Amino acid sequence: MEKMMKPVTEIKVGLDFGTAIQQVGRLVVRDHIIYFEYDDEFIKTGIQISPFRLPLKKGVSALPQRPFEGLAGVFSDSLPDGWGRLLFDRLLRSQGVLPATISPLDRLAHVGLSGMGALVYEPDRSPSEVQEVINLDQLALQSQEVLQGSSEEVIRELLALNGSSAGARPKALIAVSEDRQQIIYGAGKLDEGFEPWLVKFTNSQDGSDAGAIEYVYALMAKEAGVLMPEVHLFPSQKGAGHFAVKRFDRDGGKRLHMHTASGLLHSDFRVPSLDYEDLLNLTGAITKDIREVEKMYRLAVFNVLAHNRDDHAKNFSFLMDNHGEWKMSPAYDLTFSSGPNGEQSMMVMGEGKTPTISHLVKLGREAKLPQKHIDEIIGGTRHALDSWRTLATDYNVLQTNIDLVAKTIGNNS
Repeated sequence: MEKMMKPVTEIKVGLDFGTAIQQVGRLVVRDHIIYFEYDDEFIKTGIQISPFRLPLKKGVSALPQRPFEGLAGVFSDSLPDGWGRLLFDRLLRSQGVLPATISPLDRLAHVGLSGMGALVYEPDRSPSEVQEVINLDQLALQSQEVLQGSSEEVIRELLALNGSSAGARPKALIAVSEDRQQIIYGAGKLDEGFEPWLVKFTNSQDGSDAGAIEYVYALMAKEAGVLMPEVHLFPSQKGAGHFAVKRFDRDGGKRLHMHTASGLLHSDFRVPSLDYEDLLNLTGAITKDIREVEKMYRLAVFNVLAHNRDDHAKNFSFLMDNHGEWKMSPAYDLTFSSGPNGEQSMMVMGEGKTPTISHLVKLGREAKLPQKHIDEIIGGTRHALDSWRTLATDYNVLQTNIDLVAKTIGNNS
């Protein structure tokens, strides 16, 4: 931690698609303003890491103060929020450093070379990790201890496991053996025969079956045709299981650049202001592919009918390969949830409180999707949600939650 005491005033930004680091540009902070300049050689590649808010151009740009604490959205996307930020801030305090005195460049240095996506930052001050077998129940217990205040040693271990994953629930980047029997640290380079996964733990507000509920939601979404990553429910002695998802920002030894809708549009995800119409327009603009727009529409239908109301702008991402081609990322953070004031975080044709099938139909038409596809997607989603009771029972969701979700999504459809 001593090496963090000297503030970082300059960061070199690179792209690592899995072969070598390509220099992108540099960030500097002067008088509390952060500036960015693209590398001349990178400009020649024509690759746009953030086409709308940080397009390629020569010269130095002062980055906006809001909504990302002085960073452009593409760099803010690299920073952990929620759980990861809590861990880092706790570690700072344990070292006598006030988090308010740390700049976003210090936080990017902490992400270093091992963040989510393909962007990398130097100097690299990311936590070192040990390639040892870990126990998920033990990690879940340590996560609870941190929420209640815990030792610096435990915080360091969990930080090494967190990488730069976002979201409020405690989570860890792990590496899982192909037979799913062995689990080791997974934020950095992986041992042969291991794949990168992310596992979530419950926080004090969640019930012991939160992981099982999210797992069932993933199964239903897949049945509804939503683009999903591989998921697994790891057994637990303390509840219905730990929900895990195979990382989609990694493909074998390759890394993919990842950018959220929030970061792309410089939209503060904590202040809901977007409509699914904006999201479909964004998908069309960045991917230039109506098939990707239809995938996003399918996800919108699922979120609305399944009562996933925490569908804010950071819960939708896009992936870019080393050729600069963009696609919608697989869906994530799908579960039964309430948004601000119980409303949908992402409005549907202006409606947040009680979006209906008619709003979804109108949304599909606005996106120029064929009526036949709209009907198939809505019908297929309703059919997939009919399996809630059976699947939830199979995976030991509490009966009170089975009844609550069944009643709510029954009303939605």
